[in-house]
Amino acid sequence: MKHNNPRRNQRLRPWEIALLLALAVTLGAAVWADRRQASLADGVIRLHVIANSDSEADQAAKLTARDRVLDTLTPLLAGCTSRGEAARVIEAAIPALEADGVRVTLGEEYYPTRAYDGFALPAGRYLSLRVVLGAGEGHNWWCVVFPPLCTEALAEDASDAFLSLDDGDAALITQQTPAYELRFRVLEWWGVLKNRLTSEDT
Repeated sequence: MKHNNPRRNQRLRPWEIALLLALAVTLGAAVWADRRQASLADGVIRLHVIANSDSEADQAAKLTARDRVLDTLTPLLAGCTSRGEAARVIEAAIPALEADGVRVTLGEEYYPTRAYDGFALPAGRYLSLRVVLGAGEGHNWWCVVFPPLCTEALAEDASDAFLSLDDGDAALITQQTPAYELRFRVLEWWGVLKNRLTSEDT
């Protein structure tokens, strides 16, 4: 009588090994991306200005509101070295920012990937200063209020703006090498996927 060898039956087939390796790589990338996204989000405060409508007058009002917010906050945030410190300064300034039907809140918000002049931020959830004009049904304007990555001063000396970020985060958002560009894409993929999964659960 022929007996089956249990050990032989327990051996993994090549396709099973490949599948497990792919799963391990995917999970490892997800864990890395989740930690890096948290680290990056912990170093910035985004700015989201939403117009009343898409009319020419309302879009102009949106830019005026944006300029007023940046003009008010930029000097106040000049000495801040952490997101927590900057958030406290912004919270205290919110009453001064609210005028003429403008609603200003500070809270977590999902952002898609956005490319700016000299840097980009991957999709994900960030602490966000949200400025809504009127009905808030027009096109919006996105940027970063801390560190000051949206001001003209950035063009003069970008290095100062990234002092609140560690070297890895700064290299990621400026995509200094092809390797960092690949990591950025992984981070971007994870931010979109995580938001979809979170949205489906709520």
